[in-house]
Amino acid sequence: MKFRITPRFVTSRFVMGIAALVVSASASAHPGHGEITGFAAGFSHPLLGLDHVLAMLAVGVWAAQSRHDGKANVLWPAPLVFIAAMLAGALLGLSGVSVPFVEPLIAASVLVFGLLVALRARASLAVLPLVAAFAVFHGIAHGAEFSPGGASVATWMAGFTLVTALLHITGVAIGAGLRNNALRLRLAGVPIAITGAALMVQMLPA
Repeated sequence: MKFRITPRFVTSRFVMGIAALVVSASASAHPGHGEITGFAAGFSHPLLGLDHVLAMLAVGVWAAQSRHDGKANVLWPAPLVFIAAMLAGALLGLSGVSVPFVEPLIAASVLVFGLLVALRARASLAVLPLVAAFAVFHGIAHGAEFSPGGASVATWMAGFTLVTALLHITGVAIGAGLRNNALRLRLAGVPIAITGAALMVQMLPA
């Protein structure tokens, strides 16, 4: 019996995975990380934040969706813009720049990126500044949580840059796997958008 990875299989597993993450997520999107320094810590840091993971996946899914819809080719510009802006934000965080509402804005990015997929938003270069703006806040959060240690800042930044690229590629792969079913591809953005909204609600004052 041959095992086939179908769009339906990809969608169901993706939605189930997101649902499991939502259920297991704590009230804070960023649990205590301990010491944040070095390549390994940089690599694992984005994976410890549900908001980071979903935003980066959604950018990849949206880019792949745009490519398959025959719209402006933002397959690689969108992820590359996100990474570049995130690195700029990390440098701001490292320099001590303080920006209010960073965490709510990161949660908002999850909502917005999920909606880009769910609403099949038209891909255009005009959307890239929005991607970059949200990515800056992700980077600031990384930079602000860096703990000086024996490893260099460059090594730490290389870690979270690599994992961000891998999450984007995973999102692109999900979008490619669903390319033959536009409805399922759009539905992939729904749990992401819902999670972003839930994270924003969690951050409201009690």
